[in-house]
Amino acid sequence: QNYLDNFWPDLKAAHELFDSILQAQRERESESQENNGKEYPEHLPVEILEAGIKSGRYVQGTLNVNKHRAQLEAFVRLQGFGSKETG
Repeated sequence: QNYLDNFWPDLKAAHELFDSILQAQRERESESQENNGKEYPEHLPVEILEAGIKSGRYVQGTLNVNKHRAQLEAFVRLQGFGSKETG
Protein backbone atom coordinates (compact mmCIF):
# COMPACT_ATOMS: atom_id res chain seq x y z
CA GLN A 1 0.00 0.00 0.00
CA ASN A 2 2.81 2.42 0.91
CA TYR A 3 4.65 1.69 -2.33
CA LEU A 4 1.58 2.43 -4.42
CA ASP A 5 0.77 5.56 -2.44
CA ASN A 6 4.30 6.92 -2.67
CA PHE A 7 5.37 5.95 -6.19
CA TRP A 8 2.14 5.42 -8.14
CA PRO A 9 -0.49 7.66 -6.54
CA ASP A 10 -2.30 8.27 -9.85
CA LEU A 11 -2.39 4.65 -11.05
CA LYS A 12 -6.02 3.89 -10.21
CA ALA A 13 -6.03 0.34 -11.65
CA ALA A 14 -3.11 -0.73 -9.41
CA HIS A 15 -4.84 0.66 -6.32
CA GLU A 16 -8.07 -1.15 -7.24
CA LEU A 17 -6.17 -4.39 -7.79
CA PHE A 18 -4.42 -4.04 -4.44
CA ASP A 19 -7.74 -3.39 -2.68
CA SER A 20 -9.26 -6.44 -4.37
CA ILE A 21 -6.37 -8.69 -3.34
CA LEU A 22 -6.47 -7.37 0.22
CA GLN A 23 -10.22 -8.00 0.45
CA ALA A 24 -9.82 -11.56 -0.90
CA GLN A 25 -7.07 -12.25 1.63
CA ARG A 26 -9.24 -10.99 4.50
CA GLU A 27 -12.18 -13.13 3.35
CA ARG A 28 -9.95 -16.19 3.13
CA GLU A 29 -8.56 -15.57 6.62
CA SER A 30 -12.10 -15.13 7.94
CA GLU A 31 -13.23 -18.42 6.33
CA SER A 32 -10.14 -20.16 7.69
CA GLN A 33 -10.98 -18.99 11.22
CA GLU A 34 -14.57 -20.19 10.80
CA ASN A 35 -13.28 -23.62 9.70
CA ASN A 36 -10.79 -23.83 12.60
CA GLY A 37 -7.82 -23.27 10.31
CA LYS A 38 -8.85 -25.90 7.74
CA GLU A 39 -8.70 -24.88 4.11
CA TYR A 40 -11.74 -26.93 3.13
CA PRO A 41 -14.82 -27.71 5.23
CA GLU A 42 -15.28 -31.33 6.21
CA HIS A 43 -17.98 -33.32 4.42
CA LEU A 44 -18.62 -35.55 7.42
CA PRO A 45 -17.52 -35.20 11.03
CA VAL A 46 -14.39 -37.15 11.98
CA GLU A 47 -16.35 -39.36 14.39
CA ILE A 48 -18.67 -40.58 11.62
CA LEU A 49 -15.75 -41.27 9.29
CA GLU A 50 -13.85 -43.23 11.95
CA ALA A 51 -16.95 -45.28 12.81
CA GLY A 52 -17.58 -45.94 9.10
CA ILE A 53 -14.00 -47.11 8.57
CA LYS A 54 -14.21 -49.45 11.58
CA SER A 55 -17.54 -50.91 10.42
CA GLY A 56 -16.32 -51.38 6.85
CA ARG A 57 -18.77 -48.92 5.32
CA TYR A 58 -15.91 -46.60 4.30
CA VAL A 59 -12.36 -47.40 3.28
CA GLN A 60 -9.30 -45.30 3.98
CA GLY A 61 -6.64 -44.76 1.39
CA THR A 62 -4.44 -42.33 -0.46
CA LEU A 63 -5.50 -40.65 -3.68
CA ASN A 64 -2.73 -40.51 -6.27
CA VAL A 65 -3.25 -38.30 -9.32
CA ASN A 66 -1.14 -38.35 -12.48
CA LYS A 67 0.30 -34.83 -12.70
CA HIS A 68 0.44 -35.00 -16.49
CA ARG A 69 -3.11 -36.34 -16.99
CA ALA A 70 -4.85 -35.14 -13.83
CA GLN A 71 -8.29 -34.93 -15.46
CA LEU A 72 -8.08 -38.50 -16.76
CA GLU A 73 -5.89 -40.62 -14.54
CA ALA A 74 -5.85 -41.30 -10.82
CA PHE A 75 -5.96 -44.25 -8.44
CA VAL A 76 -6.60 -44.93 -4.77
CA ARG A 77 -4.10 -46.97 -2.79
CA LEU A 78 -5.96 -48.58 0.08
CA GLN A 79 -4.20 -48.84 3.42
CA GLY A 80 -3.25 -52.39 4.22
CA PHE A 81 -3.55 -53.54 0.61
CA GLY A 82 -0.80 -53.81 -1.98
CA SER A 83 -3.09 -53.55 -4.98
CA LYS A 84 -4.39 -50.45 -6.73
CA GLU A 85 -8.02 -49.63 -7.34
CA THR A 86 -8.34 -47.51 -10.44
CA GLY A 87 -11.07 -45.06 -11.13
